[in-house]
Amino acid sequence: MAAITMRRVHKAFGQAEVIKGVDLAIQDKEFVVFVGPSGCGKSTLLRLVAGLEDISSGEMRFDGELVNELPPAERGIAMVFQSYALYPHMSVYDNMAFGLKLAKIGKEGVDERVRRAARILQIEHLLERKPKQLSGGQRQRVAIGRAIVRDPRVFLFDEPLSNLDAALRVQMRIEIAKLHHDLAATMIYVTHDQVEAMTLADRIVVLNAGVVEQFGSPLELYHHPQNLFVAGFIGSPRMNFLDGEVTSVSANGITVNVADGAALTAPVVQNGATPGQKVTLGLRPEHLIEGGGGAGELKGRVIAVEHLGGETYIYLEREGPEPLVVKADGNSQTRVDEVLPVGVPASACYLFDEEGQAFPRAA
Repeated sequence: MAAITMRRVHKAFGQAEVIKGVDLAIQDKEFVVFVGPSGCGKSTLLRLVAGLEDISSGEMRFDGELVNELPPAERGIAMVFQSYALYPHMSVYDNMAFGLKLAKIGKEGVDERVRRAARILQIEHLLERKPKQLSGGQRQRVAIGRAIVRDPRVFLFDEPLSNLDAALRVQMRIEIAKLHHDLAATMIYVTHDQVEAMTLADRIVVLNAGVVEQFGSPLELYHHPQNLFVAGFIGSPRMNFLDGEVTSVSANGITVNVADGAALTAPVVQNGATPGQKVTLGLRPEHLIEGGGGAGELKGRVIAVEHLGGETYIYLEREGPEPLVVKADGNSQTRVDEVLPVGVPASACYLFDEEGQAFPRAA
């Protein structure tokens, strides 16, 4: 397996700069997820790791070895794509064995590797079938098996679950997490789905327009987002943002008035904040209290209620373009057109300055 280091990595296609000076250190045997919206550069960055695209400038190293000029076949990587890319005329066994035969590995070696991968993925009973006889999840297992047999230094996954239905995506997430545990391999996984990122990763790289906004563990990004972009991207439903103005600064934190006059105190480090300063207050839906309570309170007219069984999402109309979202108990009795008080615990408040940077949260 391999540790991967990127230093000031840039990638441009003509005049369009897609990756803008990325610095990352991925540890040996770590599961790292690249996440971000469409067009943020996550797949391009993965292709730079694979060697499928040339780096415009900067350094890419595997275990300290510079690999900028090394072709994909010599990097010791195996890649699993969104499309299964299986040979339709070949059996599952032959699909998994094909690359090994090209590498001139002996028949016994090929058979041992294919059957070992099949055991890990629990597809031994499918080895004689053709791809058209398999479900989507089974085809994706075969594609992953084709990567496993190569015994690579690094596994690369490019949105491998996008073609699967919701239930199968959950199942395959569990399978991939188990696979990482069993193989103790270095894995890099690209997705636009932050739920996949949160559930799979040891650490997450949040990308935005070719820039790394934050690199850290899932809970670090959830509890301590460095800026508005990360705060809004990590978490489902996304964080509520309210425009506000600083009214006072004290040892307890920063007190902010929001649009309708409600005052809330965020337990953050003062960090040069002054009364009158424009800020953005962040509140996660799951931290708000239906019916009131907590250190502060907001109110709004209920415009929609979504009952999902175990939980309920309540949408409140307030000043501003976006409704306030509250994640409540599944048995919530709130109805549309009610005026609902919402409790805000002090610990629920995040604060961001005019440039979108987070005020550090008090210890």
